[in-house]
Amino acid sequence: MITKTGIEHLSFAHGALRFSAKAMGEGPVVLCLHGFPDDAGSFRHQLPVLAEAGYRAIALTLRGYEPSSLPVERDYSVEAIAGDVLAVIESIGSGPVHLVGHDWGAAIAYVAAAAAPERFTSLTTMAVPHAGRFAREGLRTPKQLKLSWYMGFFNLPWVSDWVVSRHHYRFIRKLWRDWSPGWDPEPGVLEGVIHTLSQPGVRSAALGYYRAALSLRALLVSAEEAHYPVPVPTLALSGERDGCIASDVFEQLMVSEDFPQGFTFRRIADAGHFLHQEQPHAVNTLLLRWLRDHPEHD
Repeated sequence: MITKTGIEHLSFAHGALRFSAKAMGEGPVVLCLHGFPDDAGSFRHQLPVLAEAGYRAIALTLRGYEPSSLPVERDYSVEAIAGDVLAVIESIGSGPVHLVGHDWGAAIAYVAAAAAPERFTSLTTMAVPHAGRFAREGLRTPKQLKLSWYMGFFNLPWVSDWVVSRHHYRFIRKLWRDWSPGWDPEPGVLEGVIHTLSQPGVRSAALGYYRAALSLRALLVSAEEAHYPVPVPTLALSGERDGCIASDVFEQLMVSEDFPQGFTFRRIADAGHFLHQEQPHAVNTLLLRWLRDHPEHD
């Protein structure tokens, strides 16, 4: 279905799970993955620009962010979600795609690209560095550990669910202020995210990503496993005033040996964690240049 704004509403399946997506344009596919606390509307400034530039831009709703994609086994590991992404790409059937991820979407993008590099023409990640290095080294940095306090809090079942939802999700509003200081999102944006989190089962699913990330199995990963190679050309973007993952920590965790096809790091001025929403022109300019420099395989 195509709306008056030109947005198509798509549906994909992976086993019993059903995923909705928003799409615009025709051409090489640019698949966009949102983070937390967010939804597919995160890419509202990117989809029309990508479409106008000759791409088919698709913003996918990730596992657990809608009742139709709540897994019975409650598996919210990045490996499982990367499997969803690969299944969606297979359903699209267009060959290799450009993958764009923000926050958890970035963490998932690294894992998907490492698992099946032949499926991707390029990778663009925002707000989260190499996910394996972040989990192993980033969270051991005092500065970053202090910023990441919420990850431990989310591992308190029931308590964190209750606190997050109190006073019409005041906790989520605070995270947005802390992570992107000085930025006021457009009217209705945060309300849309809160509506997403308020759907049956979604809030616990979103927090489940953090519970999977800090599981005993995840914490016992060896250095060799954590430093997995991502053999896809990668553009890594960080907001200079990100209050979630410090920009200097981000840069330190991007190591050339992890990216055998090369990576480029860029810091976005006057932006925090939600950089693609705060400074869409700057991000879109870099993104379009990157995509044009990395055309589809012949």
